Amino acid sequence: MVLALTVCGIVVALVVIGLFVFGLRRRLIQRSGGTFDCSLRWDAPKEGDGAGKGWSYGVARYNGDRVEWYRVFSYSPRPRRVLERSAIEVAGRRVPDGEEELALLSDAVVLACLHRGTRLELAMSEDALTGFLAWLEAAPPGQRVNVA
Repeated sequence: MVLALTVCGIVVALVVIGLFVFGLRRRLIQRSGGTFDCSLRWDAPKEGDGAGKGWSYGVARYNGDRVEWYRVFSYSPRPRRVLERSAIEVAGRRVPDGEEELALLSDAVVLACLHRGTRLELAMSEDALTGFLAWLEAAPPGQRVNVA
């Protein structure tokens, strides 16, 4: 009986510590400001292929000439993807369709991009999209930027 209570207590303590670390990580990512909720689909299929599959929910953070993208459901302190402003080429935007409406946050707009030859899609709110496109256009003089 004592052993069962001890094991249950340890399990509950580990769950509480895990949740605390999870929340602390999110606060550390957001403390420097310039963050927004952003789902990402890396190696996105061409138009019409694989509708709604492969989306990962995350938080993106502006850091100078880069956007660092962190998975929400992770303990890693490092960004999963880093997108450099000079390497991002916007190919277009669209509204989520089909299964994507269930996989993404409500009010999301999907932005199709190329980053160093890799097709990717970012899904974010209309306000976050306006800020992202303004950030892209605000590149230093002489830096090539392609915003559709």
